[in-house]
Amino acid sequence: MALYAGEISRHELSLEQHTIHLARLPDAFRGMRIVQISDFHYAEYTEGWFLREVVDHVNRLKPDMVVLTGDFISYAPLPHSWARRHMPECAAILSEIECPLRYASLGNHDTTVGADYVTGPLREHSIPVLVNQAVALERGGQRLWLAGLGSACCADADPAVTIPPASQDGKEPVILLAHEPDILPEIAHYNVDLMLSGHTHGGQVRFPFLPPLELPPYGKHYVEGLFRHGPTQLYVNRGIGAVGVPFRLNCPPEITVLTLA
Repeated sequence: MALYAGEISRHELSLEQHTIHLARLPDAFRGMRIVQISDFHYAEYTEGWFLREVVDHVNRLKPDMVVLTGDFISYAPLPHSWARRHMPECAAILSEIECPLRYASLGNHDTTVGADYVTGPLREHSIPVLVNQAVALERGGQRLWLAGLGSACCADADPAVTIPPASQDGKEPVILLAHEPDILPEIAHYNVDLMLSGHTHGGQVRFPFLPPLELPPYGKHYVEGLFRHGPTQLYVNRGIGAVGVPFRLNCPPEITVLTLA
């Protein structure tokens, strides 16, 4: 079982496809295809060849936008210096994503190791990182906001500053990258249309008929898949990598394709 979970199941990519209906979505953005990948935990334990395989899959999908929702590296069990040394290589591989719109947000592992060690290499490879920031995406004179929070686990998430006033007032739609999913009830107060999260790894190791053995703080209530709280829809991606142990069981790494409608 350890051999299967560590060498086979951990590398069996799953493609999850969903159509997301957003009431405030402008007509110009209907049919927009967003690919989400998350929780890479590069070099501990995700190998370079496997991350390249993920990038190849993403490129074959030819999405309109790719979002990377945090935890590019890991803060343990190896020292922080290990993660910092390998982050430029991780960013270089991710820079091979062929898409006109590529955006990232940070996770708790990234922030703990040191946000600058993650944002620097990503931005050097033309991948903008949104940390309590928002950008306007425009098509045909219509606007959709994309916002990214800092890590809630590290007390670095500020939705009041991040989410544009026009979205909070209900005038313009917003998609929010927020690594930790359990802040959904709070985020719903800001009229966010869609929140994209990772963090939980879907439980990572899941034995039949049993709940996940371990879930992280801010990742215990919304484990994987689609949810709704008030006006806000949430999608939780199972992630690419592993933490703690180099195993995945009954919980394959995930590439998500979301089509806006």
